[in-house]
Amino acid sequence: MTGFAVLLKKEIKEQWRTGRLPVVVVIFLLFGLASPVLAKYTPEIVKLAAGSIDIHVPTPTTNDAVAQLIKNLNQVGVLTAILLAMGSVAGEKESGTAAFVLVKPVSRFAFLGAKFSGLAITMAAAVLICGLAAYLYTDLLFAPLSVLGFGAACLVILLGLLEIAAVTFLGSTLVRSSIPAAAIGVVAVVVAGIVSSLPRVGQFTPFGLNELANDLAVQQVGTGWDWPVIANVGFVVVALAASWIVFRRQEL
Repeated sequence: MTGFAVLLKKEIKEQWRTGRLPVVVVIFLLFGLASPVLAKYTPEIVKLAAGSIDIHVPTPTTNDAVAQLIKNLNQVGVLTAILLAMGSVAGEKESGTAAFVLVKPVSRFAFLGAKFSGLAITMAAAVLICGLAAYLYTDLLFAPLSVLGFGAACLVILLGLLEIAAVTFLGSTLVRSSIPAAAIGVVAVVVAGIVSSLPRVGQFTPFGLNELANDLAVQQVGTGWDWPVIANVGFVVVALAASWIVFRRQEL
């Protein structure tokens, strides 16, 4: 872990200097504000668009607001995870800065740890701000939600996004260009989306966590939620371990 703290501080400053941190936070904030509003007024918009056609649209509920938030967070979150992770290592190798940074006493383990921790902090801050905005607006437009349950739901969503980021991060260590790394992340998203629709195994995918997040937010969680969470955490760890194994002997 030699040099980890120094590299992490540098990475966070770089995230801020390049605008990635503030831009991602603002985008997530907008989605957090828009999700309950969209859930609240979609029936009225549909009726207005229908004109003289009589359409029955159910009255929106708190569950609709939560479902809308999870849907929006997954859409923008997956794209953000891929964009942040695809050039994290590959970009450094392609530009030659990795070879410059990785001199003693800085280790490759610290380099990878700081890189992933930096993007994880950016995504965690974005999900936190988004969740806070969505919670307040849902409370205002619908009904109060449990703070602990909603917070746990945000953590579960964040776990799924970090899983996508970890796979893309692994791709970024395998190649020397951001585009192939992004392609690996996209393929992982497609595969995870297909597997998530399968019975029994679907709950162990990043998208399979959406149902758990919804149940946590509306306090309807049952039993059997622990193994999907453990499996997804384990997948992140395995992806990062594979990144280290690949990267430790690479020529830079």
